[in-house]
Amino acid sequence: MLGILHGERWHRSDRSGALRAAVFGVNDGLVSNGSLVMGFAGSGAAASTVLFAGLAGLLAGAFSMAAGEYVSMRSQREAYERELALEEAELVEDPEAEAEELALIYRAKGLTPDQAGEVAATIMGNHDTALRTMAREELGLDPDELGSPWAAALSSLVSFALGAVVVVLPFLFGGGAPALVAAVLLTALALFTVGAALGLVNGRPVVRSGARQLLVGGGAAVLVFAFGHFIGRG
Repeated sequence: MLGILHGERWHRSDRSGALRAAVFGVNDGLVSNGSLVMGFAGSGAAASTVLFAGLAGLLAGAFSMAAGEYVSMRSQREAYERELALEEAELVEDPEAEAEELALIYRAKGLTPDQAGEVAATIMGNHDTALRTMAREELGLDPDELGSPWAAALSSLVSFALGAVVVVLPFLFGGGAPALVAAVLLTALALFTVGAALGLVNGRPVVRSGARQLLVGGGAAVLVFAFGHFIGRG
């Protein structure tokens, strides 16, 4: 099975959660910190204030995302581990019932009763193999891929920071209209790139996916900019 998955890369899935956390982290960093910076910029705040707000949003968001992802993945992993522990206890306490259950699963897959019984008996002959098989067939879990809370947290922290820093960069080197225009262009390019990359990975039209990401994320930033302008200049 592992050989097949390594050979057919297009069938691989991200069960560790790290890639998912990275994608959401970059997107959230771009949209949330971009909107925050645009809101301050729209209010007419000084460049130093906009920069401080952007850096504060970057740090707060990155650590918040990492902590949330860790807790979420930790809870999910503990739930999976509990399910595996219960399944292992059932294998020890009543292996005959588990063998019958496994045979029924294979019969549902199209094997004859004799074939299903023979396959189930062979698998049940090895405790580790039986546990892994029951985990996959009955619970839909892979004991080797339960997800890493630390990997997901680190990935989320770094990716959020990478997304959030994009809109802050221009204000590190200047202020006023030039910095704002540069921040808008950089954020728009980053949003489109993230959307296009997601489209490429998911087999969707690249331009359409990029444009959709730009429209959604850019729309949020524009709304917050207008709100900041209304409050700051009102």
